[in-house]
Parts: sequence; C-alpha cells; structure tokens
Amino acid sequence: MTVPRLNAPDLGNTPSTSEIITRHLREAIIAGHFGEDEPIRQDDIARQFNVSKIPVREALKRLEAEGLVMFQRNRGAMVTRMSEAELAQMFEVRMLLEDKALRLAIPNMTEATFARAERICQEFVGENDVGRWAELNWELHACLYEPAQRPFLVNMIRSVNDKLERYLRMQMSLSAGKDRADHEHRDILEACRAGDVERAVGLLDEHIAGVCKTLFEHLPQTR
Repeated sequence: MTVPRLNAPDLGNTPSTSEIITRHLREAIIAGHFGEDEPIRQDDIARQFNVSKIPVREALKRLEAEGLVMFQRNRGAMVTRMSEAELAQMFEVRMLLEDKALRLAIPNMTEATFARAERICQEFVGENDVGRWAELNWELHACLYEPAQRPFLVNMIRSVNDKLERYLRMQMSLSAGKDRADHEHRDILEACRAGDVERAVGLLDEHIAGVCKTLFEHLPQTR
C-alpha cells in the first residue's frame, strides 16, 4: 500500500523545543532582562513555555557552553558575571584576531564588499533598536573579515563577540556609542577601500580600545 502524498510541512529544519528556549533565554540575558549573578529558575522557565524541565536544562547547558550561564552547587543556573580583568582580556583577544582577519581580507575586498558595508552602515544609522545595533555591528565587522577566506578565524571572532554582546549593548546605549561607532566604522571602511592596510588596522585597534574604555567608564554605574 502506498502512502498518499500529503501537503505536509518540512519538519526537518524545525527548531527543537530546547533550541527555541535557548534563543529566548539568550536574548533575555543579552538584553539585560536577567542581571549578572541572577539565578534562572528552571521551574519558572518550564512553566512559561509549558514544557518539562528537560528542554530547559538542555537550553541552559547550551548557554553555559556559550559563557552566558554557569551552574553553581546548590544554586542552579546563574547568569555569569565578567570581571573587568576578564572583559579586558576579551577585548585584547578581539584585537588580536580581528587585526589578523582584516589584514588578510583587505587585498581580497571588492566593490561588492564595499557596497554591502555601506548598506549596513546606512541601516545602522537609521535603526533605533539597541538590539538591532549589536546585530548590525557584527554584520559590518563580518562583512570586512569574510574576504580573508578564513571561516574558522571569523567563527572564533564571532564567538568572542557573542560573549561580549550584552556589554556592547550597554556601552552603545549608555554613551554616545552608536554615533561614535558609525564614524569609526566609516573611517575603517574608507581605509579598506584605499587599500591602506596599516591605517585600517590602526583604526580598528582604536575602535576596539575605545569601546572597551567607554564600557569601563559606565560599568560601575550599572553594577
């Protein structure tokens, strides 16, 4: 007996329950709805999503691997807190990795690269949602690094940026970070278009160091 052909949706790419919970919890942590050191109650999350605690725990384990959550004995899952020393090291790693990626990328950049970067800059300027600022910020950096043809390196850079995203949102929203980022991005882009590797890398270093500095200026107020 043949099975009749059904007009069925393709469930092969449907995200699992734990993936959906992971996405929502990640956004809540990055957006600051959960504070540093704040516990994430598995019972409460399971109740909100109307699921058992199993997919919630799976989601929290994924977030632990991303560095957003840590499990403490007798306390359960807690939102991680980065010390200023840890944050400084993360920005140092950013600088090392992103300098390398940009050096490799500039000789391979095309007019399509510059046109895409300009579109992202324009969207960044017109955007009022701080969450979208962080997304566009990464899209621009990725646009400049992808011509390096080093996907493993770019993925490493993305991983570091993901761990810093909640702090980057804070930095952009509590200071004139958005306008400053726009000007600095355009300066870096201009140097890339001119093929001036040393100037582009120097501007990138100043950009990353400046973000770190202004974040540290505002971090004590938020804590």
